Amino acid sequence: SHSSVPHRCNCETRRRVCLKRPSVVCKEASAVLVKTVHFMKNLPAFNQLPPSDQFALLKSSWVPLFILGLAQERVDFEVADVPADSMLKKILLNCQESPETEREQPTMAGISKLKSCLKKFWSLDVSPKEYAYLKGTTIFNPDVPDLKAGLFVEGLQQEAQHALSEVVQLLHPGNQERFARILLTASMLQGITPSLITELFFRPVIGQANLLELLVDMLFSRWEGWSSGW
Repeated sequence: SHSSVPHRCNCETRRRVCLKRPSVVCKEASAVLVKTVHFMKNLPAFNQLPPSDQFALLKSSWVPLFILGLAQERVDFEVADVPADSMLKKILLNCQESPETEREQPTMAGISKLKSCLKKFWSLDVSPKEYAYLKGTTIFNPDVPDLKAGLFVEGLQQEAQHALSEVVQLLHPGNQERFARILLTASMLQGITPSLITELFFRPVIGQANLLELLVDMLFSRWEGWSSGW
């Protein structure tokens, strides 16, 4: 209950947080991210797309796909407030940087949204097959701007949705709402920002590197450094 929490002026959107067990959770998150990219890499239909479309779909879908992976692997995590002294140190160290380069630190509001999505998937007890087709509907998003093969992508999304609907009917006959609830929960993932995921799970591992560039390297090359190095 709220009464047990000592009241400080700590509006959830301003409360800066970090992982409580970064060494364990970052490793789990990294494994999920590697699996996410491998999932995309191993989809024959994805490989048929022009490289520019593959890049656009990777950029738009890696966050929701990664969160679906966290849900499927049941990766749970706790956060703690960023200590005031390290906040001060950051401010002092960053004062020479321009505001544009300042990274958006994870907030309690963002974490609450992420945890709420994970809990919804866990309460739905989504099966591996449902997750697989749901990932398909997420990757093949025809609403991504400037796709060269937009109609092909739209067809692939419809196929994935149809397959998901069939699996849901097979596993949960008579449950009319389940298909819609799964898609609705997945649509909530679009509200979670790449910066939240990057700063919370991957900044401690990749340092100053650009995560999207690393994902592109993993997708378009045979670079397996992450899985072996982490």
